[in-house]
Amino acid sequence: MEFKDRLKELREIKGISQMQLAKELKLSQSAVAKWELGKTEPTASAIIAVAKFFNETTDFMLGVTD
Repeated sequence: MEFKDRLKELREIKGISQMQLAKELKLSQSAVAKWELGKTEPTASAIIAVAKFFNETTDFMLGVTD
């Protein structure tokens, strides 16, 4: 599973919108939307922030582990 799929799945499980996630990460909603659509890829620091927010590893977020 790719980052974009993991991100959307975790966000939906947590029951938060793209806007809510963006606010938590101090990003724009469009950045989160573009990640979920696979139009852009997050920076390493953004991947770390997302992983910490969802209490997951970066390997999990990147699809290296399940």
